[in-house]
Amino acid sequence: MGPVRNIPQHKRLYEILRKHIDEGIYGEGDLLPSEHELCQLYGMTRPTVRQSLATLANDGFIIKHQGKGSIVHILPREIGILSVSGTTSAVGDRNLKTRIIVRPVLIPWEKDFMFPLSSLEKESGCIYMERLRLLNDVPIFYDISYIANVNLPRITSRQFENRSLFKILRDHYHIEIKGGEQRIKAIPASARISGFLHLKKGQPVLHLERKMETNNTGLFLYSSIFCNTEKYSIFGRF
Repeated sequence: MGPVRNIPQHKRLYEILRKHIDEGIYGEGDLLPSEHELCQLYGMTRPTVRQSLATLANDGFIIKHQGKGSIVHILPREIGILSVSGTTSAVGDRNLKTRIIVRPVLIPWEKDFMFPLSSLEKESGCIYMERLRLLNDVPIFYDISYIANVNLPRITSRQFENRSLFKILRDHYHIEIKGGEQRIKAIPASARISGFLHLKKGQPVLHLERKMETNNTGLFLYSSIFCNTEKYSIFGRF
């Protein structure tokens, strides 16, 4: 364990409340303690508590409701076709392995990218990475990730083998996924895709193209995911 960091009071309360939400102490639709109760409980001023709650709301963990208080909103946890989160939370990390095919590298964006890009994204360049996700040693996702190179220092040098991209972004850059959009269609597997997913060339695979919004204005995550659904199905709740 490294030394304890001196973090601002509002950030400390934010981390405490987010941890309680993540661990299920507060569930979907639950009310957090009132501002007054939080002040009393943690010995903080009301402006400090309000700043913590404002950050939680901005990151999508709570919804502020006039006259009621702070209502917990659980962020998506699946890779289900209607959700926006990552594969680790979809299937659990007990038997999920990540094999890095192409390590994170900074490159120009593709000319005919799958989603429109802002001027800032085009100017900043693209952090590109390819991963193969295996469940019980069966390859189920071939995942190509694209991230705008906007204030993500040293991300290309971080260790991604058997680690969640979303968790790295949250822990090191305080980036949370808030929502997104995606397109889904079945396509014939190319020689490269079939090789990674242990399928026959031309066999249908499910292809997801995703654009994910974050709590960092202007920063989006994009991914192109090819899914082997022969043994495992992807799922979602709606």
